[in-house]
Amino acid sequence: MLPITATMPKPLVKVAGESLIDFALDRLQEAGIGKVVVNVHHFADMLEAHLRTRADPEIVISDERDRLLETGGGVKKALPLLGNDPFVTFNSDSMWIEGGEPNLKRLVAAWEPRRMDILMLVAPLSTSVGYEGCGDFHRDPDGRLRRRGGDPHAGFVYAGVAIVKPDLVEGTPDGAFSANAFYDRAIANGRLYGLPLEGQWLHVGEPRTIAEAEKCLAASKR
Repeated sequence: MLPITATMPKPLVKVAGESLIDFALDRLQEAGIGKVVVNVHHFADMLEAHLRTRADPEIVISDERDRLLETGGGVKKALPLLGNDPFVTFNSDSMWIEGGEPNLKRLVAAWEPRRMDILMLVAPLSTSVGYEGCGDFHRDPDGRLRRRGGDPHAGFVYAGVAIVKPDLVEGTPDGAFSANAFYDRAIANGRLYGLPLEGQWLHVGEPRTIAEAEKCLAASKR
């Protein structure tokens, strides 16, 4: 997100007047999640100051000032704050335009711990904005996900939000590592599932994608 993030943390980047972190926190609160752990690293003081302006949900800080731990290592460091129950992970560069029922509420309602270790929100590649990859997963009729593998394209992309069982974190390496370690474990056990996003996914990962997302948001309000 450079050069914007030369002066601020990525979660404070605004799209249509709303910061990425506030979009995430509002969706989590809307889904009934009352406590949120936020990882801080880049311009951590600035992000913490912004978070103190919010009354809800309850926010707990997981401090990564000394070392950025990536998506997996950050979850592992935060695990003592998250507790023993399944938790939601939410990437700060993920936004969407809702369809009918709010997508995070749908994700929580679709969670079935007896057959799932992870339930991802996945977006149809064909309607996603700001994403130029080949797609991440194929989705079976029962909702189970498979990696794209050697296929040139897959129909769904990870939309940056997932429900994860904490026991998937056990035995993972210390320090920085990708959350793909959790996903691969779930895939190996046949317990990675995906819920298709309703509406439109907006991947805000680069400065140019901000304008694309704002254009879609404006069109959705006409």
